[in-house]
Amino acid sequence: MDQLLAPGQRRARADARRSFDALLRSARDVFAEFGVDAPVREIAARAGVGLGTVYRHFPSRADLIAAVFRQEMDACADAAAILASQNSPFDALAKWMQRFAALVATKRGLAKALHSGDPAFEVLRGRFEQRLRPAFRSLIDAAVAAGEVRAGIDADELLNAVRSLSMSIHEDRPDHAGRMVALFIDGLRFGVRN
Repeated sequence: MDQLLAPGQRRARADARRSFDALLRSARDVFAEFGVDAPVREIAARAGVGLGTVYRHFPSRADLIAAVFRQEMDACADAAAILASQNSPFDALAKWMQRFAALVATKRGLAKALHSGDPAFEVLRGRFEQRLRPAFRSLIDAAVAAGEVRAGIDADELLNAVRSLSMSIHEDRPDHAGRMVALFIDGLRFGVRN
């Protein structure tokens, strides 16, 4: 299809894609630093684009938040297979759980936004079910099969526990959630015979 476009049209599409990608990177960083209620002007400035470009790609703040979180969820889900190919089952599970914890911890204000009733966030629940939950289950199943963590672990309860630990009130100590999740992960080995 690009073959039918004039050279100027291809350049415009490439520029639009670069602007879109820059906006997502900028929004991710700004949300991590200031929360999801951060000024859109700050996001545009860091991306090197005007406010019109932001609203052309994302008509509402909710659309931008959803796009950033969707991209982050996909990256976290994709990491499961990579970690599994490069680590023991337990280490892959532990590293992925830390990544998931970081995903939750750096999205300050996201929980409130997700429960706002805005239709832009509806797709995120399905994305979690389709991408993150199966990625996690593959890692936990592999670790159990390898005898590296105890059997009988409910994957959903475990994800919810990590999410709760990651949304702690210790925002003044950003490493707190990671340390708590590490302790929690170590507990998965309790009762495993070596």
